[in-house]
Amino acid sequence: MVFATILLGLTPSFLMVGIGGLVRRRLSAEAWQGLDRLNFEVLFPALLFFAACGRPIDPIEILRIGPAVWAIMALALALGFLARRAGPERFLDFAGAWQTSWRFNTAIAFVAVPTLDPALSGQMAIAIGMAVPVANVLAVTALSRGGSLSFVATLIKVATNPFLIASIAGVLVGLSGYKIPAPLLAPAEMLAKAAIPIALLSIGATMNWRALARLDLFHGYLCLTRLVLVPATAFLLCLFLAPPAGLAAVFILFAALPTASAAHVLASAFGADRSLVATLIAQSTLLSALTLPLWILAIKLAF
Repeated sequence: MVFATILLGLTPSFLMVGIGGLVRRRLSAEAWQGLDRLNFEVLFPALLFFAACGRPIDPIEILRIGPAVWAIMALALALGFLARRAGPERFLDFAGAWQTSWRFNTAIAFVAVPTLDPALSGQMAIAIGMAVPVANVLAVTALSRGGSLSFVATLIKVATNPFLIASIAGVLVGLSGYKIPAPLLAPAEMLAKAAIPIALLSIGATMNWRALARLDLFHGYLCLTRLVLVPATAFLLCLFLAPPAGLAAVFILFAALPTASAAHVLASAFGADRSLVATLIAQSTLLSALTLPLWILAIKLAF
């Protein structure tokens, strides 16, 4: 019964991904890329800002959430690197694929968290706000090792990331306790409401729906790391360390998210194999339709 309720809660989102696949030819590839850019530059930053600043934030929450999500990403990075020998020979191509083991899909995070408790959206926003800069630093650093981006250019790329700017701004407003007047906050709320539907449509439109047929040892291990090994470790640690139930749910759900749908954009910018990363994104997203409901069920039963 609980599992059916979880599936029912996630079904509209999976259907939106399917609709994106059906209408992919109604728009050009350039149009879909434009929507991705709009989401990256405007809509999702608005969602992150709105979710983070919507309630007062206790500084203790940052001290609890930040180190935990950083540890989750460090674990994913370390486990993902074990696939080096099975991966492509050129390190730049491997780095493009390697990033999929620790990067996470923000859209799916905000879709999945209400199936646990809508009140956890604020804590998930803090988790994402703390994770975005670290995820970008790790990805850019790994890709820079095989590319030609200078140290200064790397810093600029990380510092100007819209997710980073919006997350920090939202967290700062939340920490200040200041309540932004509703008329001023309304535009951010309107943009935030558009972010997830457009992101889900775009995922479906750009996904390679035959990607599961390419699930070899290298692809399979990275997906296993992202969807099973990392959340399983987070789950066991939460059982052992017994954090508050809400925090445990956020940590495990964060650990169980499929990889970021825009990871191929960064890989392409550095000259890595874009098709390899796109395949991993599709595999991770498709497989998460099976794994994510199971992790949500496990969270509900254990916490």
